Amino acid sequence: MTILVTGGAGFIGGNFVLDWLAQSDEKIVNLDSLTYAGNLDTLRSLDGDARHVFVHGDIADGALVASLLAEHQPRAVLNFAAESHVDRSIHGPAAFIQTNIVGTFNLLEAVRAYWNGLDAAAQAAFRLLHVSTDEVYGSLDAEAPAFTEQHRYEPNSPYSASKAASDHLVRAYHHTYGLPVLTTNCSNNYGPYHFPEKLIPLVIHNALAGKALPIYGDGQQIRDWLYVKDHCSAIRRVLDAGRLGETYNVGGWNEKANLDVVHTLCAILDELQPRADAQSYRTQITFVKDRPGHDKRYAIDAGKLERELGWKPAETFETGIRKTVQWYLDHQGWVQNVTSGNYRNWVEQQYA
Repeated sequence: MTILVTGGAGFIGGNFVLDWLAQSDEKIVNLDSLTYAGNLDTLRSLDGDARHVFVHGDIADGALVASLLAEHQPRAVLNFAAESHVDRSIHGPAAFIQTNIVGTFNLLEAVRAYWNGLDAAAQAAFRLLHVSTDEVYGSLDAEAPAFTEQHRYEPNSPYSASKAASDHLVRAYHHTYGLPVLTTNCSNNYGPYHFPEKLIPLVIHNALAGKALPIYGDGQQIRDWLYVKDHCSAIRRVLDAGRLGETYNVGGWNEKANLDVVHTLCAILDELQPRADAQSYRTQITFVKDRPGHDKRYAIDAGKLERELGWKPAETFETGIRKTVQWYLDHQGWVQNVTSGNYRNWVEQQYA
């Protein structure tokens, strides 16, 4: 048996590939275009492992996807491939339209043609799982109930709008063509192998480098935090037992203000790797101009996933964030390899 994973050299996809092969001998065909956030160093432990077949390519290349499906005959396709950073979508939305909308469309077309050619038993067993985000739902007021799967889509950035479009395409291919799809919408992930442009890895990286820790606005934007390995376990569970055509929200039940997250990171770093001058890393916090259209609060109600499929996160924020900090302290070589000159130039532009 084989599964095809798209975007499997990125943060969430890479963690999924590693976790899958730590628990299963089922082969993974891993298709990734290796943009700035895709990193083969994440998968270095799989070098020489016959269960992992890496293919450098784009989900928008329908002919390539079709050839991989024909050659490897996967029982499932899991779509992690996406441009995913809000700030980058504000500066350059075109890449988000191309990958998240056009890419998803081309993937769906290739998968639909492949699925139509399967025998009845293989068709019934096949699944396409599309990994999406809570940002498609928009922003919540402070006292509003958390997002459920019935919440109206109200995306507020080019990134979230492009992901919302991809979700709608996946839904439409199920209802129009009968394609057996599943969709997951997750909250903010954190953990190992996270490219240091998002809040948690950026703060850890800058803190250790003696640089400013940039906080947008007043730092009171609230997010629900999900440890990436918990997300991976949720995806496996949805793939195994999710109802066709359904959406499952995946959250960590951990609402935190950004400033509180940064304070927690500083406290752990103060303990595990104190500054030479004995000052707290908190002294590096710098408040910068808020980004345009910054959503105030996201919160995921993951109750459906627990009720129907028995899943809930194994990590609390306190346990997961400590594991994350320790991982970055232990893997400074990985961080140095991914923070190239282009990365430094982008950070300087974004937080100037």
